Amino acid sequence: MIILDIVGYGLLSVGTFFFFLGGLGMLRMPDVFNRLQAGTKATTLGSFSVILGVGLINPQWLLKTVIIVAFIAITNPVGSSAIARTALKKGITPIAYEESHKKADSLPEGGEEE
Repeated sequence: MIILDIVGYGLLSVGTFFFFLGGLGMLRMPDVFNRLQAGTKATTLGSFSVILGVGLINPQWLLKTVIIVAFIAITNPVGSSAIARTALKKGITPIAYEESHKKADSLPEGGEEE
């Protein structure tokens, strides 16, 4: 029982660290698509860790927590791709895409940098 508690609290700590990194990524990333990627990946890993940690601390909840993790694994990518697709349809372009086109427009006729 003590080993399950140690592993469970370790997973809770790892999950909160991923949640912190996800929040930091949301603040630091330059555009919608990068923020979406940072938030989705970090919160998915954070949720998995926290929920499985709770399941290990309370073994009678383990089956329920595994079902919740499976549901998150299915729905999180679908939700993030729907948000990204809507952003693209609304005309929001990734910053790296805009910068590469500005750079290509400023090149001389041959297309190579001098």
